[in-house]
Amino acid sequence: MNFLLETLQVFFLSIYFNLEALLKWFIPSRKKNVAGETVLITGAGSGIGRLLALEFAARGATLVLWDISNEGNWETAKLSKERGASRVHTYICDCSDRDDVYRVADQVKREVGDVTILINNAGIVTGKKFMDAPDNLIVKTVEVNTMAHFWTYKAFLPAMVASDHGHLVSIASSAGLCGVTGLADYCSSKFAAVGFAESMALELLAMGKTGIKTTIVCPFFINTGMFDGCNTKWPRLLPILDPNYVVKKIMHAILTDQVYLLLPRSLYIIVALKK
Repeated sequence: MNFLLETLQVFFLSIYFNLEALLKWFIPSRKKNVAGETVLITGAGSGIGRLLALEFAARGATLVLWDISNEGNWETAKLSKERGASRVHTYICDCSDRDDVYRVADQVKREVGDVTILINNAGIVTGKKFMDAPDNLIVKTVEVNTMAHFWTYKAFLPAMVASDHGHLVSIASSAGLCGVTGLADYCSSKFAAVGFAESMALELLAMGKTGIKTTIVCPFFINTGMFDGCNTKWPRLLPILDPNYVVKKIMHAILTDQVYLLLPRSLYIIVALKK
């Protein structure tokens, strides 16, 4: 009897949530206010991390910028202040080093306070075929692209759980949904990042922590310099993405509590066909 009831519940909830998703295509979701929120962005010294910092700066958020490059981080902080940010805090952190993540996280909590929006953006790519990739770079790829998410969640999620308030954002990749030749280590690390983010979202729901939102971002290659030399066979279907376009879409997803963001839109069809 319990099995039958649970099956019916899954069936009717599936219909309900699909209808809800369909309605959201036509009725714009209300955007939340992030003024006063404390936003931590890893890999903030350049690329998508820097552009996200500028977007949050213009919306009155307190910024906590992490990067391994002091120079890049300071430049992001300077630009953020020019965009209107009143509080910007910069920290040098090697996200591949668990002890360094915990050390800097403790420093942030002492000097700034609890983080309410965590954006795991830092990422690296070897750009080599698997057999040509040095072992140390494979390990580093997994440490930065995957394991760093574990340590930042461990550091900042308890405070979110205590207050049932927060937002966890994983900047993953379309390479975390479909395998790509020449990117075996990168794809593996991003597949793991997506799986971790999905699992944690479900874990939070099971705990009843509905005030903590999650967003998983899976874009195709972005023209930030990270994938210089990469080409696309079907530029109309899968174009190399403009960073400013991507950041606008990410911000909209965060402000509307969108769970998944795939870019470009054709990825939704491709992933559905794969499944």
